[in-house]
Amino acid sequence: MLIGGGAPVVVQSMCSTDTRDVAATVDQISRLAIAGCEIVRCAVPDAEAAEALAAIKAQTALPLIADIHFDYKLALKALESGVDGLRLNPGNIGERWKVAEVVKAASERSIPIRIGVNGGSLEKELLVKYGHPTPEAMVESALGHVRILEDLGYQEIKVSIKVSDVVRTLEAYRLLSEAIDYPLHIGVTEAGTTLTGAVKSSVGLGILLHQGIGDTMRVSLTGDPVDEVRVAYDILKALGLRSRGINFVSCPTCGRCQIDLIPVAEEVERRLADLDAKFTVAVMGCAVNGPGEAREADFGIAGGKGEGLLFKHGEIVRKVPAAELADALVEEVQKAATEKN
Repeated sequence: MLIGGGAPVVVQSMCSTDTRDVAATVDQISRLAIAGCEIVRCAVPDAEAAEALAAIKAQTALPLIADIHFDYKLALKALESGVDGLRLNPGNIGERWKVAEVVKAASERSIPIRIGVNGGSLEKELLVKYGHPTPEAMVESALGHVRILEDLGYQEIKVSIKVSDVVRTLEAYRLLSEAIDYPLHIGVTEAGTTLTGAVKSSVGLGILLHQGIGDTMRVSLTGDPVDEVRVAYDILKALGLRSRGINFVSCPTCGRCQIDLIPVAEEVERRLADLDAKFTVAVMGCAVNGPGEAREADFGIAGGKGEGLLFKHGEIVRKVPAAELADALVEEVQKAATEKN
């Protein structure tokens, strides 16, 4: 998979399962793949987890990244298990010869290494120098890790530099993008639960991507990692950078709405969430903007009193009772997607 160099922004996530539980991890990766995840990362806390990566890799087509901290032997074992990439910071691996062993093994397999600097695990000397994880401190940390790999003649590098604060994340990535030309993996780390995390990630990653910063991305949420993938694609779609899946449009509702629109919209969005079809689907609640928006969409409904109009490519298909609106719309969209394929 091509990363950087003008390639489309790649969507990543990380398994929340115990990597040693192969079946659970493979199942989660399968769900992530259906949602559109293109690279998946697994934690490697010990040798058993590193060995389990071989069985996981054999059961998934997604590129698999091993998340390594401190122990170079885990990196070597993960490479032996056939992973497609490493996430590690050479500065916390230990003696130079240990880093050299990892670089040698990665080079022999043409495996890239992502340096991942997090505000919560910054080196003590940098915290003393800067007082707290400032953007400047994080960039200095990242450049130090990069130099270790470059001194060993290794340049298959990606870099991330994350904090939970949106403004510091923006400044850190801006500074880093001016300092290096390596592909950047962007994210707002520890962003929060699904709602707050999606908001922080949309603001932070949206600004970075609009400025042309970012080659891969992860939306970090406290919850099902499948939601991370869905939010990531919504960010990319909103910016016109990727167009996977449905473009879903729904009105905020108001006192003019004469049907119970919220559950209809939620059901339609949920049932079409993993449909990889480039349609615009509109769920509208009244006669003011509803018919116009529904007509502009590929498929849509516009609510009335106890019923709604079903639209297809700007034309009214039929009137549908309110209780059947979600089913009618979903069936039309799924039928069209099947015919298109």
